[in-house]
Amino acid sequence: MSDRIIKHVTFWPIDIPITDPFVVATGARVVAENVFARITLIDGTCGYGEAAPFPEVGGEDRESCLNSLARLAHSLIGQSVQDYRTLAHHMAELASTQPAARCGLETALLDAYCRTAQMPMWQLWGGADVRARETDITIPIATLDHTVTQARRWYEKGFRLFKMKVGKDVASDIRRLEAVHKALPNVAFIGDGNQGFSREDCLTFAKGVKQFGGVMVLLEQPVVRDDLDSMAAIRQETGIPVAADESVRSLDDARKVVERGAADYINIKIMKTGVLEAADIASFTLRSGLKLMIGGMVEARIAMGCSFSLVLGMKGFDVLDLDTPLLLSQDPVQGGYKYVGPQLQPWATAGLGMSAEVPPQAQHFIEK
Repeated sequence: MSDRIIKHVTFWPIDIPITDPFVVATGARVVAENVFARITLIDGTCGYGEAAPFPEVGGEDRESCLNSLARLAHSLIGQSVQDYRTLAHHMAELASTQPAARCGLETALLDAYCRTAQMPMWQLWGGADVRARETDITIPIATLDHTVTQARRWYEKGFRLFKMKVGKDVASDIRRLEAVHKALPNVAFIGDGNQGFSREDCLTFAKGVKQFGGVMVLLEQPVVRDDLDSMAAIRQETGIPVAADESVRSLDDARKVVERGAADYINIKIMKTGVLEAADIASFTLRSGLKLMIGGMVEARIAMGCSFSLVLGMKGFDVLDLDTPLLLSQDPVQGGYKYVGPQLQPWATAGLGMSAEVPPQAQHFIEK
């Protein structure tokens, strides 16, 4: 249909301060340096997307992301959003090492397509599990007192599952979790090492949490991404489920994790792979008998809404880590899903149901 032809691609950088320094084992951020994108069709329909590069985790920075977006935008002009899968594959060939940039445009493609089809994006994936879902909340690496202060603030808002960033100092990590455990009743933890632990340190960490009676539901990416043997050993020796995050940046990576018995969960992140490959990895994970977690980089609600659409559309996402918009000092997006305490509430409007204001400095690519 000619009205589904892409006429205009726009993108612009957006800086969103983070309320507390987002410190992980591999680095720190105080501002989310993201990029918003908008695709406009001939009939005026708009779709929105977001790229959230996180250099300390994925290797992309915003400058490289913007350069890739400029190159990819040219390739989309004049194409039909109905061919979103072909276009996503083409972008992967053009920018294989820039998944966050591709993710921003893929999301905008899918949003525009779903709007033309007058369906919420979750319906694209099947609409199999449309209900309110609960997310964890991330507590970055900080001093012991500040860790407890942050945890108490979120606890008062209804959060009970704390994703604790760990992996820099195992003794300090244990003390921080113990302090939260003692201060707040009926909480559970995810220990997210972001590749920071050695195998021995992770075993020490798990033992220390067990000794003070903490409930550890998941160990996320405790060691470097290629050390699948250590991940398999940690699963066996601790009895705590392990989630592969940085270890899975492609469908091939997911196959390796399954073959090596390196994880119980695979953490789906659209910024690591693009949206459609993320959906393919999720399907493969479930077919392989593993479980699904879903998370993100430091994202606003556009990217997080796209991830939430996968949760609502597909069955099998057991652990949600879709909290980063709550860590930002402002919400630059209108419409879409909503947060009520730890719950994400579904939306019923077409696409993502969101919009964002385009600033004067945005870059424009238009059909000539």
